[in-house]
Amino acid sequence: MNLLHSQNQLNERRRQKEKDMTEEEEILKEDGVEMPLTEVPEMMPEEEAPGFIYAIGSIQPRFPTLSVEKEFAQAAPEGKAANLTDPQVLYEILSQEENRYLAREVCWVFTVESIDTYILQPRQYRELTQLVEAIKPAKGIDVDVVIGIRGPTAPPEMCNGLQVPIVTCNRIYSFDIEEFINVIPKPKEMEEEPFKEAARELFFRIMQLTDNVGAADEQRALNYVAVRYSAVYAHAMEMFVSDKFLSSVEVRPSRLSGTRRIVDVIFSYINSKTNVIEKYFTRVDVTGQWPFLVSKLQPFYERKTLERKEG
Repeated sequence: MNLLHSQNQLNERRRQKEKDMTEEEEILKEDGVEMPLTEVPEMMPEEEAPGFIYAIGSIQPRFPTLSVEKEFAQAAPEGKAANLTDPQVLYEILSQEENRYLAREVCWVFTVESIDTYILQPRQYRELTQLVEAIKPAKGIDVDVVIGIRGPTAPPEMCNGLQVPIVTCNRIYSFDIEEFINVIPKPKEMEEEPFKEAARELFFRIMQLTDNVGAADEQRALNYVAVRYSAVYAHAMEMFVSDKFLSSVEVRPSRLSGTRRIVDVIFSYINSKTNVIEKYFTRVDVTGQWPFLVSKLQPFYERKTLERKEG
């Protein structure tokens, strides 16, 4: 009887919540612009439980419906309505304050290595602005980083049939590769141009190693180090001068993990002359949404386990 009574109370609370959500949509007002809050549904399949995302890729706006595309054409500058696939035209439209309603209507798709991976939803007006700025045409190759919370898979009608997980964004930022390389300390032994060429090659090498969706703890840690810890690049360039090249990156749970989730990001370098391998690592805490360093880059030594001999 008590169980039945509790179940009836639970059902009544759910019905009341649905009624409240229908009667009044929660609205966040920031900078004078109304924007509905996005949230992850409380009930979802176990395999789609929310999780933290720290992903590296590219952001693309797409038209979810024909009516949105036609509205874009109406808002396009004179003579540019036929070029709505041009990133410059899209940015020119969406960056105008009077067209921000269109920024809320488009489907923001996040791709990793040209594969549709997530549909992005801004949590507030600030994140909406960051999405718009992410598509601003860059002089060189642009890289986008998304930090947020993964929700359920999008329904077909949300983004013109695309069904990938929805990510509620809490932070989006973009950077130009050349600008990123310019902040890497140059070894005294290297000239400017050879250094930039080697640094560029190193960057793409690490980006290739971070080719992931940024969902698992190991992936989030690796992506965080790749874009937020420049000491890794500075050290790699010093190794490069000594004919030691980055051969692999491994991420494994740290022995220090306890109440917090900590992983070791291990970089292996091979000497081109002797084939001797050297390893260095840094520890990253991935317990919360925002990863952070636990220890700086330092030499890594494998711990060997002594086996007891029988007899």
